[in-house]
Amino acid sequence: MAKLQEIYNQQGFLSALPVLNETELKEAQEAFSELEREFGKDYTQYSLHNVHLLYSWVKDLTTHPQILQVVKTILGPDVILLDSRFICKYPTLKPNGNTGETGLPYVAWHQDMRYWGIAGGPVLSVWLALDDSLKENGALQVIPGSHCAGMLPHRCALQPGNMLSVNQEIPEELVQADEAVLCPLLAGQMSIHDGLLIHASEANTSQKRRCGFVIRYVPTCAYPIQDPDRPRKFNATSLACGTDWFNHFCHKTP
Repeated sequence: MAKLQEIYNQQGFLSALPVLNETELKEAQEAFSELEREFGKDYTQYSLHNVHLLYSWVKDLTTHPQILQVVKTILGPDVILLDSRFICKYPTLKPNGNTGETGLPYVAWHQDMRYWGIAGGPVLSVWLALDDSLKENGALQVIPGSHCAGMLPHRCALQPGNMLSVNQEIPEELVQADEAVLCPLLAGQMSIHDGLLIHASEANTSQKRRCGFVIRYVPTCAYPIQDPDRPRKFNATSLACGTDWFNHFCHKTP
C-alpha cells in the first residue's frame, strides 16, 4: 500500500485496481438495470446523483472494503463521503459503423476542484466500472502529474456534447494532450484520481455501454468554502470511515 501511495502522490492517479468480485459485480449490474428500466436512459446517463441516500446497494458500494482500503491509504483513516454519481455513455455506433449523430456525449479536459467549493484537504475521486471501460467506449484519460500544477483556468466548452453540468473545459493550449494516458478498466475494477488532476474522456463510438460509478472522498480536515467561482455545494455528506473530529460538514444518514 505504501508503494501505491507513492505512485499516487507522483502521478495523481491509480488505475485498474480490483474491487468487485464476480457475484458483487453481477448484483450491481442487475440493480443498475432496474434503475434504467425505472427512470429511462436519458435520466440514468448523468442524473443519478447521490442515490446512495436512497438505495442500500449503492451506499454499500461507497463503503466497499476494497475501496476504503485504498482511500484510507491515500487520505488517512478519517474520511468523508462527499457525494456520488452514476455516469453512463450509451452506445451510439450504428450497425453500419456510423454514429449518425453530432455532439456525442463526452467529457472535456478539466479539473474537478475547479468547480467544487472545498478547501483544507485533497479530494479523491473513485471511478468504479460497472462495464468494461475501454478506448472505443470512452474510457477515462488523464495527464500524469498534472495535479502538481495547481488550479488552471477553465472556459465554456467549445465543442457541443460536454457532459459536465457546468460545461467547462481547460483551454487546449494549456493541456499537454500528447502526454495523456488512457485508463482502461474491466468491469469491477476502479481508478482513483486527485481533484486537481487534468482528465477527460472521449465519446462512446462503440455498440457497448460504458457505465461507471463516481464517488468523491475527502479527509475530515477538509471544509466547504464560499466562492462564487466554485459554487458547487455538498449536501449529502456522511462519514465513510474513522472519526470526524472537525465537523465541517452537516452529514446525512440514509
